[in-house]
Amino acid sequence: MNRHRATHSTAPADVAVLLGDPRLPYAYNKSGRIEPHDLDDVHALKDALAALQGYRFTYLDDHERLLGDLSRQSPSLVLNFCNTGYRNHMWRQLHIPALLEMVDLPYAGAGPEALVVCHDKDLVRLVAGELGIPVPRQTMVDLTAAASAEPPAFPVIVKPNHGDGSFGITENALARSQTEVDRQLRWLADVLERPTVVLQEFLPGAEYSVLLVGNPGAGFVPLPPLEIDFGAIGPGLPPIMTHASKVDPDSPYWSGLRFRPARLPGPAREGLLDHCRRLFARLGCRDYTRFDFRADAGGEPRLIDVNAHPTWGRSGMVHAMAEYAGYSDSQLLGLIVEAAHRRLASGPKGASRE
Repeated sequence: MNRHRATHSTAPADVAVLLGDPRLPYAYNKSGRIEPHDLDDVHALKDALAALQGYRFTYLDDHERLLGDLSRQSPSLVLNFCNTGYRNHMWRQLHIPALLEMVDLPYAGAGPEALVVCHDKDLVRLVAGELGIPVPRQTMVDLTAAASAEPPAFPVIVKPNHGDGSFGITENALARSQTEVDRQLRWLADVLERPTVVLQEFLPGAEYSVLLVGNPGAGFVPLPPLEIDFGAIGPGLPPIMTHASKVDPDSPYWSGLRFRPARLPGPAREGLLDHCRRLFARLGCRDYTRFDFRADAGGEPRLIDVNAHPTWGRSGMVHAMAEYAGYSDSQLLGLIVEAAHRRLASGPKGASRE
């Protein structure tokens, strides 16, 4: 039986859901381990999937046994919700889909190629620029070759070029002088496994996020864009998404950040969606992807990030945008599973097509 020929009428009954391993260290979190709130998100995910009819879900989170478990179960579809990376190593997110391809198991979500590209901010910026999509000015710095560099403008955001989840972005990432830039570069040189950094002009306008579900050719379900409200983080703190906003309950970014439906006029909203559809196809994204934009001083949104493998926390952006669209978590997950079915039925490798 060719697993890649699944359709809606023959939807797979046995679905494996891949998760982070709670037994192993997890350097992304402040505590160095998977936290109780992460496990709460897993329980919420299980509840949401349990409401989908016609499936038997198996949850795999023991990375030492992952390959053997997958080989024994041979599921007809895999949902890769392991955002921790293989063995909870955040640089190994691409290893999970690569492993699935090695054992010829069809899966929902981004392939390893898309993850490699989308985790490289400078490369994403170059691709977007070639497509005519507005991007901020920036300079890339290889800290193994140079200890300093001149930014394109001040103020500037100093952030890692590789990775996601705002890792390496602190309140000191917003630099207003060369001295502040150099201070942050020295700190990043000590903490980054891959010490390449971008100096990106700070865009003072609103920050937006857009989620597309679907695939080129089959069509997309665009969810209402989200806008980040920085108003409650406290005086004196820069209005940026920091690592602490996602991992530190004691941080004002954790408690003060709010999401709301984006306040965008119709033409601007349609423009963002068009940018996202073209980027989705060009970057080889699959089934669902989140795109982040920030407006410049004139109000024009510019692309700042593409997350081909967004997280599923109940306090996160994906959950918020589903609510704006009137979808329950179960309904949104059902849309993603259906998008994967249609893509996998379209060809022997399930590749996205224009």
